[in-house]
Amino acid sequence: MCKGWRVTSSLPYYIGRMGKRELIVRELDRLPERDLDKVLAFLRAINETHSQAAMPALASETTLAKDWLSPEEESAWGDL
Repeated sequence: MCKGWRVTSSLPYYIGRMGKRELIVRELDRLPERDLDKVLAFLRAINETHSQAAMPALASETTLAKDWLSPEEESAWGDL
């Protein structure tokens, strides 16, 4: 959580039942147009971070699959 931000539990009942996406949309609707560029840049940075973090795992899976799918591996793990 960002420093200086806090979550309150005393939200009105209708907000407490809203999903996170609904709450985010509601907050976006309240922002002035000039701040939307900042929000968009932030969201893109988050998505880029997730994409970069997933790349090594995907590359490793493809490389290791050659070994995992061998007949020797199948017989070694066949009893499990």
